[in-house]
Parts: sequence; structure tokens; C-alpha cells
Amino acid sequence: MQESNFGLVGNEGTRIHVYRWLPDPGTEVRGVVQIAHGMGETAARYAEFAECLTRHGYAVYANDHRGHGKSVEDPNLLGNAGVDAFRWMASDMINLGEVASREYPDIPLFLMGHSMGSFLVQHLMYAGHERYHAFILSGTNGKRGLLRFGEKLAFLQCGIQGATHPSMLLNALVFGGFNRSFRPVSTPFDWLSRDPEEVKRFIDDPLCGAICTAGFFRDFFKLLIEIHLPDNMKRIPKDKPVYLFSGEQDPVGLHGKGVHNLVTQYRQLQLQHIEYRLYAGGRHEMLHETNRADVALDVLDWLDRHLVLSNAAPTTVNADIADSV
Repeated sequence: MQESNFGLVGNEGTRIHVYRWLPDPGTEVRGVVQIAHGMGETAARYAEFAECLTRHGYAVYANDHRGHGKSVEDPNLLGNAGVDAFRWMASDMINLGEVASREYPDIPLFLMGHSMGSFLVQHLMYAGHERYHAFILSGTNGKRGLLRFGEKLAFLQCGIQGATHPSMLLNALVFGGFNRSFRPVSTPFDWLSRDPEEVKRFIDDPLCGAICTAGFFRDFFKLLIEIHLPDNMKRIPKDKPVYLFSGEQDPVGLHGKGVHNLVTQYRQLQLQHIEYRLYAGGRHEMLHETNRADVALDVLDWLDRHLVLSNAAPTTVNADIADSV
């Protein structure tokens, strides 16, 4: 695998750090995968997954979102993504997709997002889908309640303490209950994975785990509300494939219930090519789980089958599976 980095300048001037992983010289590039990482992490954590993809002929691009990773010049500003953060994050993703398409024209471009990144992908599925061949949602969820309450609370805190105030309150509201279903627990992040070494790697990474600002959470709640408004979801193209995968014990996806609900929404919208997979015992980060090699191969299999969308009948595949780990 060949790894390189470059800077991408956002539409209003912010510099965004990008990782590019390519197959070894002489390997044909069959497809391109663009990855949007989750909240409080960095795109660098997808290097192992990228190595799997590049071995099989995929070029991989992933940027550190605003307020994350190496897109932040001052580590003290981790978690502060600026004004209207998610609109600009989505714009950055579209710009990166344009770069990938220029470097590999006429090759299918897949857009994949994990957790927060999956909600950004859900936004682009109706507001920026034109460049993309298909979509992958990891550790995601569908429509849920209490978002208006969270948004109002975030607005209130922004008014009292300022939008750049790191919000322990909203962090606890969003993440505070995620360990509740797991016993025993030894860290606040055991909900991420059953693999203690992967959890430790997250905790030890200085670019991971920052507390986001009140303004960040305000904009995040706004995004979560908007992506499931009926008028927006109706704009999702019906012919583009969508693959969802998650751990059956992922608290972000309400232990599978949220994924099932989102799949139901997509079916009701008559999306023609929907597949999903829930991994028994899996937690939030299936690409950092104890069975991550199998998960990566499942994603690879789906990518291979959708490099060229056949004229076969529309498919809706339910792959609730039990893993032996």
C-alpha cells in the first residue's frame, strides 16, 4: 500500500488534512472509496481497513473533518469545528470527492461514513449524491426522539457560555449512557469495541476523544433532525445502492433497532438496492472489533458486487448474522 497526505482548502479557506492510500504500483485501480470518520476520532484510524481495500484494487481517500485530527493546527482546538460546522464538513467531503474523481476518472466512487460520518453521508445521499456510485453507512441510526430537546439545550449553553465552550454537559447527554449495557467495563470507551487493545489505542491517541464544543453539538443536533425530514429523504435517489453494517450491541444504533428502523424507512422510500448486516456481539466500531478482518471482507465483497450495478431485479438483503469470536 502507498500512503500519502495532502491538504485540501475548504470553500471558505480552512485547510483540511487528507490521507490517500493507493494500491501498490502495477495494481489496477478498480474502484475508489472515500471515507468520512466519526466524532472525536481521526481518519488515520482507517489505515488498516484501507490496506485491505488497496490489496484488492481500491484507492482510498479520507479527510480529517474540521475540528478533528490534523485538520486542527492547535490541539487545544480539537472538538471546535467552527461556525455551521456540518455544512462545511459536507462541503469538504464533496470537494474531496471531486479530487478523487479527477485522479481516477470514469471509475466508480463509493462514499462511506462511520457514526457521525454516516450522518454526513445520509445528508449527501440527498444533497450531494451526483458524484457517487453508492453509499456505505457504518455504526449509524435512523430517526430518533429528543433531538429537539438536545438542540434547545445546546442553543441555551451557547448563549450562556459561548459556542466555543467545551461541553461536558452535552457530551454526557450524547455518550453518557453508552457503557450501560456492558459489564464489566474498565474505561469510558468500552462501548467502542470488545477488543481492549483497540479501546486502548483510541484512548492513547492524542487526536481522539476530545470534548466537542457547545456549538458543535448544536450543529450536530440540527444535522440529525434535518437528515430524516420526509422532504429530504424523498430526494434520495432510488437506484443507488446502500449498504449498512453495525454491531448488534452498538448503542449508537440502539442495539440494532435503529438500523432496522432506517432500513424500513429506505424500503418505504422504495430504494432499490439495500443491504444490511448486524454482527452478533459487535459494538460500535466494527472495523476495530475482534472480527474486523471478516467485517472488512464483507465490505469488500459488497464493493466488488457493486462496481457495476447489473440490470438484475432490485435487491434488499437482510444479513443478520451470528459471529464466532
